Amino acid sequence: MLRWLSRVLDAAVPTRGYGWLCAVVAAVVAGLFAVFVTGVGGPVVSQNASNVALFGAALCAAWGCLVKVWRADGRRARLAWAFTGLGSLSWGVGQMFCIWYETVLNQEVPFPSMADAGYFWMMPFTAAGLLLLPMSRQSVAQQARSILDGLMIAVSLLLVAWVLILGPLVHQGADSSLALLITLWYPGGDVVVLTVVLFMLARLRRGGPRPMSLPLVGIGLLAFTVSDSGYAYLTLIDSYGSGAVLDLGWFVGFALILLASRKPGTASAEDDAHALTRPLGVMLPYIAVLAALVTSTFEVLRHGMHDSIVSWSRSAIILLIVGRQLLTLLENRVLTRDLELRVEARTAELRASEQRFRALVQHSSDVVTVMGADGTVTYQSESIQRVFGYDPSFATGIVLPDVINAEAGRILREAIDAIGDTPYASRVVEIAIDHADGHRCLAEVTMTNLLTDASVQGIVLNSRDISERKELEDQLVHEAFHDGLTKLANRALFKERVEAALRRRREDRSVAILFLDLDGFKEVNDSLGHAAGDTLLVQVADRLGAAVRPGDTVARFGGDEFAVLIDEVAGADDADELAGRIIAALDEPFGIDNQEIHVQGSIGIALTGPDAQDADQLMRNADLAMYRAKSAGSGLFARYDPQMHSGLVERLQLGADLRRALDGDANELQLHYQPTIELRTGDIVGFEALVRWRHPVRGMIPPADFIPLAESTGLIRPLGRWVLAEASRQAVAWGFDQPGRAMTMAVNVSGVQFDQPDLPQVVAAVLAETGLPPDRLCLEMTESVLMTDTEENLAVLVSLKDIGVKLAIDDFGTGYSSLAYLRRFPVDTLKIDRSFVERLTGAAPDAALARTIVQLGQSLGMATVAEGIEQYAQFLALRRMGCDLAQGYYFSRPLPAGEAGELLRDPAAIAA
Repeated sequence: MLRWLSRVLDAAVPTRGYGWLCAVVAAVVAGLFAVFVTGVGGPVVSQNASNVALFGAALCAAWGCLVKVWRADGRRARLAWAFTGLGSLSWGVGQMFCIWYETVLNQEVPFPSMADAGYFWMMPFTAAGLLLLPMSRQSVAQQARSILDGLMIAVSLLLVAWVLILGPLVHQGADSSLALLITLWYPGGDVVVLTVVLFMLARLRRGGPRPMSLPLVGIGLLAFTVSDSGYAYLTLIDSYGSGAVLDLGWFVGFALILLASRKPGTASAEDDAHALTRPLGVMLPYIAVLAALVTSTFEVLRHGMHDSIVSWSRSAIILLIVGRQLLTLLENRVLTRDLELRVEARTAELRASEQRFRALVQHSSDVVTVMGADGTVTYQSESIQRVFGYDPSFATGIVLPDVINAEAGRILREAIDAIGDTPYASRVVEIAIDHADGHRCLAEVTMTNLLTDASVQGIVLNSRDISERKELEDQLVHEAFHDGLTKLANRALFKERVEAALRRRREDRSVAILFLDLDGFKEVNDSLGHAAGDTLLVQVADRLGAAVRPGDTVARFGGDEFAVLIDEVAGADDADELAGRIIAALDEPFGIDNQEIHVQGSIGIALTGPDAQDADQLMRNADLAMYRAKSAGSGLFARYDPQMHSGLVERLQLGADLRRALDGDANELQLHYQPTIELRTGDIVGFEALVRWRHPVRGMIPPADFIPLAESTGLIRPLGRWVLAEASRQAVAWGFDQPGRAMTMAVNVSGVQFDQPDLPQVVAAVLAETGLPPDRLCLEMTESVLMTDTEENLAVLVSLKDIGVKLAIDDFGTGYSSLAYLRRFPVDTLKIDRSFVERLTGAAPDAALARTIVQLGQSLGMATVAEGIEQYAQFLALRRMGCDLAQGYYFSRPLPAGEAGELLRDPAAIAA
């Protein structure tokens, strides 16, 4: 009971603010009631209190409805509230005229008057607003039923109103026809509006949106009806006066409309637990009919007869009830037929489902078996003949665990015991079953306990032959752990076996690993093709297998890399002996495509020890040793030494430090500048920028140590850009960009940088950033750039020349440049390597090579620069040869920017 009361209160007063509004309205109603009943202050006070209260109530109700217009969802809901608010506003206008007559003019309100013009339009506006309320969509039959319900309510209320109100008013008469019409309009309009309210409530019983609290509005309009009816009767007998208790009906009506407009929420009937989906909503038309019947019967009992309007109304109600019942019968018949069709369709669907299930079971790739808790087969699907070759009738009735092989029977018994006590428990087992033709099959059996299921009453076995799947799995596992070409173990299996060997290693024994890399394999692939290379790898694998012991593992890691695991060795000499046998085996020529192929291998050896306790460390050590052997020459082996690892760690650390130096702002990287001298005049015509690295711990690191590291790690690209930008910026600071100072800044460019397709864009961006003219920059490259990726490098050099920079070949004469390359590439300068300059002095001076390069440059229109001049004799010899430019310690060593700037300002410091 308390929960029901709480639920009712929550629905009636959903929020605290709304509860305060209800309390204020109730207090005002109680106050007015006290004033009207006690007559405190006299008739004038009661009259003025009534007029003001009614005017204020009408305006408040209109305000509440119009505010709701802005918050309502949907056009129809906003129109419904707008018309309802206009009805209250119209009544308030009529009340304003009433106040004018009674309070301002101090006279009785004439009847009819302008006040009635305002009162008159309230009911049409309110009825229109209620009829505009949005409703859920209905079928044709539902719409017809709603119309009949509305007509039943309308005729019934009209009959009640005629008997109780309208009939007596007509018989009473009035001063004029207009007065009678207006008098009848008030209760008649109320009846119409109440009919609309009840009609809408009857429709809402089937759900849909509820943008208005119809119960509150309906009770308010019922209060209006009481007051309008009393007003009509008292007006006809000239007994009505403002300030009577009768006025409370109008006030309560407006107050309830205000509360309806301010009530929070727009719940739907489907979501509201107290929506009118209960019998009250369905019975509303019949309640109205019952009220009409009781009223008309009472009229007959009181007067012994009734007039024609009552008779016609009762007849109309009877016809409407008959139509309503016929419509219900038709709907029930259609509903019954629909239900029969649905039952038939459902029955057919169930029958088809049963047949489909039977077909699936009988023809399924799974074998379905039902057996009791003791293992006796009670049902066997026909698919057993197709899968395992047995007749279904043979299987039915046998004790399955007893007739199959002993191992499979044991597994089935254990599974039955495991799931036998738990309904719907299941277990999957794999058992070997003998096929009817004698071969052994591997079956996967899913066992489900359905002993408690009334339709099964057994343990269901779903069995499938997974022999092919197991074979495929084994094949995939083999392929996953073996090399597809040589059939040797791959890296994953090799590592797994190394770990297993380490686990079972004895203290007096060692585990050894040999890493082998073929020397010359790339040349075989390039010259004879990949098919020949694959044949060579297969033959190498065969020779490795023949060279090792029976228990050793040979693996191929990919490409031309192989590995050998020696499970147990007494010492390093055993591993060395095996490496020697492998190298000897590879020395024999290989016959491929009627050709003899000679390849050799470089082998790295690693044994367990303090620095190799797990598989990863052992394999890493063997790899390092293999690279050491490869660097020493072909056909050699090397044993791992801890210094190999420390050298690798040092190289990694140096690479990390170089990256930090490039990213940081510690100014570890610096540029030194070596001047370029014109031999004929002795003037400085430019500088060559040389990078230096002052490590915070190791001190000055030679470029020969960190430049190859930068090339191998890719750091040469950011390093090269930094050198280019810093040198260009310094050249601008020295005034190289001035028109009258034709000096050049030379910057070395690594061959790795030429792999960048955007090298020209990088150079152009640096020149634009620093403001150095392109013709003041000279990029120096080695001869290797001309020999590798010729077409690509030629395109890069042409793009650089298009920018306007100068190009020079550094250390010319030490590589393999040909005259054809020199003519094709847009080179401006040849730099004579210092090894040729050194030959100009000594016991037997040799100037032929240097002279040849100078003459070559002159014939090709290129400037020549001699590097490494340290003696006056070298300087004099080169100048006599016609060499253009020179560099070397004879003139100046590479200097920091500050000292080089001083030298530029005081050229006299140069030895000439």
